[in-house]
Amino acid sequence: MPIANRVIFVFMRSASVHELKQELLTKPAAELTDLCLRLAKYKKENKELLTYLLFEAHDEAAYIESIKREVNEQFAEINHSNLYFVKKTLRKILRNINTHIRYTGSAQVTVDLLIYFCQSIKASGIPIEKNPIIANLYKGQVQKINKTLLGLHEDLQYDYSKTVAELHV
Repeated sequence: MPIANRVIFVFMRSASVHELKQELLTKPAAELTDLCLRLAKYKKENKELLTYLLFEAHDEAAYIESIKREVNEQFAEINHSNLYFVKKTLRKILRNINTHIRYTGSAQVTVDLLIYFCQSIKASGIPIEKNPIIANLYKGQVQKINKTLLGLHEDLQYDYSKTVAELHV
């Protein structure tokens, strides 16, 4: 291929979080609003995070309950005719839960929602042992719960310990 026909890609360097913070501190409030709205326009996840931060972060308990209702609706829609469909739907539900966990950034919310996910799997009657992928998915979430529990206060660890003990298959 001749040199004249080659396309050269130039990538813009992303600024570090520190650099972004320093620059944002110099901007007036109206310009910050415009920047936030522009971010929200281009990616659904940015809009969802902004929605959480502005409208739901002040009442974490209500936010958790709304996520649990959403999870219940998703579990009600699981197609139990084939374990393949069950596995796909469980992954979709877990992906949704992990997105909400990322928004909160709270270890307690992580533990609470993952415990609820595992309890919902057990309550739905999904045969965890029949499919190694579903079993590994379930066990992975229990391990993630246990790992996250270590970062919580001792009183919270004790409160969650009985519930976590019931999750083991």
